[in-house]
Amino acid sequence: MDNDSLMSLLPLFTAENVPERGPEEADPPERDWSVDSDAQGLARPGGGLSRYSMLYIGEGYNTIMLIDRGKIIWTYSTEPGWEYDDIWMLRNGNIVFSRMSWVGEVTPDKRLVWRYDAEPGTEIHAVQPIDDRHLLMMVNGRPPRAVIIDRTTSGIVKEMEVPCDPSVSVHGQFRRIRYTANHTLLVPHMTEEKVVEYDLDMHPIWQYDNVAGPWAAIRLKNGNTLISAERENRTLEVTPAGETVWQLRMDDVDPAYRMEASQTCVRLANGNTVLCSRGNKGETPQLLEVDANGHVVWSVYDWERLGPATSVQILSEPGVSEIPGSCER
Repeated sequence: MDNDSLMSLLPLFTAENVPERGPEEADPPERDWSVDSDAQGLARPGGGLSRYSMLYIGEGYNTIMLIDRGKIIWTYSTEPGWEYDDIWMLRNGNIVFSRMSWVGEVTPDKRLVWRYDAEPGTEIHAVQPIDDRHLLMMVNGRPPRAVIIDRTTSGIVKEMEVPCDPSVSVHGQFRRIRYTANHTLLVPHMTEEKVVEYDLDMHPIWQYDNVAGPWAAIRLKNGNTLISAERENRTLEVTPAGETVWQLRMDDVDPAYRMEASQTCVRLANGNTVLCSRGNKGETPQLLEVDANGHVVWSVYDWERLGPATSVQILSEPGVSEIPGSCER
């Protein structure tokens, strides 16, 4: 599969058979944020939304947005409630996403072809395709479980109880976990302030401590781990030995481009890093791209068209969603 394959799927989303609203689709949610006219009018680097084609979701606004050439070309809205956290475009064009209370798969022509509902008292904040049939889900609960499910049958293939301090609330347990290229699980313990890598028997094989509010952790192709520390307002890259080789503190960013704490991050093929933020209801930018020296090369403040940004998939980047480790996100 070449690097342009996902880009070649975009015409599916604007074809004549795509309805304005799908049969299971909800009304678009009401917006509950303000737009700062000064911030909206500020000159920003990087070309705005025309810089990348991408899937875009955010907590607090339950609409998936597909952006191409600076325009929102497709949306899909779900019912009220919390919260969009994870999203992937598959190589057949379908989109898999997590909604805290359920996980779904929707086609470009807006048919919801698969749905898995979280049991009462549980939450699902992370979903990841790990091959053409199977998904990994992180199910927060008592106990929390990493679950591999066959999305063609909804059958559970494997359940792995994830160690967790019982005093931690269900909501505060986990967010973005990832299945790695080495068939391990990389798990940010959000409230316990650590990132742990487990084998599939849930034995810990690597750990990074003392990181406040780790929301996302990504095993990079160079073997290092990229971590979003939401409560620290910091994104950092650490080696297997625990050495910090790169970091960005939001306090070091030009105040004009500074965002509220980043939840997720993406490492691009050129070495730059994209940060996503809920933006505090219009007060700060949603997206930021920085180079290896921490210089801002792209800033998006677009609260007139977009909502909060919790996660993006940049579709022009190399990598296949169904191959763990192929996408650095």
